[in-house]
Amino acid sequence: MSQSFAPEQHAVDTWLAQFASALERADHAAIASLFAEDADWRDIVAFTWDFTSVYGPDDIARRLLETNTETRVRDLSPDTSRTPTSRVVRAGEEVIEGFHRFETSVGHGTGIVRLRVDADGRVLAKTLLTTLQELEGFEERRGARRPHGTAYSRTFGGQNWKDLRNAEREYADRDPEVLIVGGGQAGLSMAARLRTIGVDALVIDGHERIGDVWRKRYHSLTLHNEAWVASLPFLEFPDTWPTYIPKDKLADWFEFYAEAMELNTWTSTRLVSGAYDESASQWTVELDRDGSKVALRPRHVVMCTGSVSGKPKMPRLPGLEGFTGEVLHSSHYSSGTQYAGRKALVIGTGTSGHDVAQDLHALGSEVSIVQRNATTVVSLEPSGVSVYALYSQGLPLEDADLIAAGNSFRTLIASNQLLAQKMLADDAELLERLHAVGFRTDIGEDHTGFHLKYNRRGGGYYINVGCSDLIADGEVGLLQHDEIERFTPEGVQLRDGTVTPLDLVVMATGYSNQQEDVRQFFGDAVADAVGPIWGVDDRGEMRNMWRRTAQPGLWFHAGSLAACRMNSKYLAVQIKADLEKIAPARENA
Repeated sequence: MSQSFAPEQHAVDTWLAQFASALERADHAAIASLFAEDADWRDIVAFTWDFTSVYGPDDIARRLLETNTETRVRDLSPDTSRTPTSRVVRAGEEVIEGFHRFETSVGHGTGIVRLRVDADGRVLAKTLLTTLQELEGFEERRGARRPHGTAYSRTFGGQNWKDLRNAEREYADRDPEVLIVGGGQAGLSMAARLRTIGVDALVIDGHERIGDVWRKRYHSLTLHNEAWVASLPFLEFPDTWPTYIPKDKLADWFEFYAEAMELNTWTSTRLVSGAYDESASQWTVELDRDGSKVALRPRHVVMCTGSVSGKPKMPRLPGLEGFTGEVLHSSHYSSGTQYAGRKALVIGTGTSGHDVAQDLHALGSEVSIVQRNATTVVSLEPSGVSVYALYSQGLPLEDADLIAAGNSFRTLIASNQLLAQKMLADDAELLERLHAVGFRTDIGEDHTGFHLKYNRRGGGYYINVGCSDLIADGEVGLLQHDEIERFTPEGVQLRDGTVTPLDLVVMATGYSNQQEDVRQFFGDAVADAVGPIWGVDDRGEMRNMWRRTAQPGLWFHAGSLAACRMNSKYLAVQIKADLEKIAPARENA
């Protein structure tokens, strides 16, 4: 961890004092003079009630003054409870980084300022982050604010804690304020955040057990992110755990987490349909709970079913309909044990395609993989974990999350371009071996590598945990998509006339946009109004993720475990603000 030095802290103290004074005076010129020409202001809910990035001194000053008429920031000062101010390198540039705190008209905020000393010795802000952490009067019930427990600890002869929990989770006498659809990392993190600020939320999941979303995936699956990056809110993984967590270990933790955090969950329960009543500001949703129909009327629905829909993409390939072997999507693949000694073809070279091919190979199948587009390939170490290097520095997890949240998309492009160049150098031997057998690689749009590919399109990359080596060594065969003429009843025919017999074709071809789930559950009008979900919009923010959508009361929460932990806080604050009628009126209601 970097150490704090007096000159750096003085620079932050001075800048914050000048900024607070200029903001209080509503002095546009004074505010603008505090920012570098290439400065970014990233606001998360505090001023704009949205995820917003603003670029350049004049636009930053203008937007701050426009929004501060309602925000009414006060008591802006250094946050001495967090990681000390220090000199750090962000996006390849040395800056002075310090935390600050402030109060608004509705709650408590915190953020980060990154300062640059220019050639004339002026200290200017390169980055300003502002976030709304809590609403006044609805703070997280943790630490000194934790529940006292007297409601059930001294009711001799009455209901104990277990009785009350069983009754609470059944919803026999009430509707939940929030219905959370999906019990993976998104749903559990959302439910934990909401419960901690006093929101009644129910999580439904179609599987038999919480954690099955991981438990039922292919047998060899292990997380590619390090354990210290991936914890859910409030409960970090034990520091005795392996660096890369096996899927069954994670699944069991999810089940434990739901109990430990007292989350209300219904398993074997699926969303059937939903309709929104504008006049009552609530949903009527129909559920299938283990074969029984249940109707609920929540104020909000949060879709936590992933960054894509549950509808697999199954492209039409010439002749495949006549193939007499087995065809399945990678989402339905669990283990290749039954394919030992048989021939398989995996179509797609993203993460799922590589993992399925490697699993089949390990279990004795003769397997080839079909590449349709160039793929970004990086090693697990050092390249794959480098995008989370911040989390290896020993910082408190909440501080590291704030530092990560402070990056505008423009900053992410710059930092990931630098990382991608280092990855190319570190992985040069691996890439050379892949190119030698005809495997095509790229380094992503704008040369930003694999991480922003995930943000932009949700796939198109592979973090190598062994399959790239198998392809380079010829242990897993490689075909380019344009080498295939058609499928035959027995297998696949190439353009050179060669016919390869097959027993299995696995389509690792991704999923439709989550907008299609919206269409299925809520109808065309809602789906068309909301639009595509996930990916980067023209303002550099994730589309419809963690923020208001065009449909009142409908929200989306998804991403990696780290992204779910980080952004669940801001989504929970927005929902609570709506429930308590604190949030401003919708502009696009």
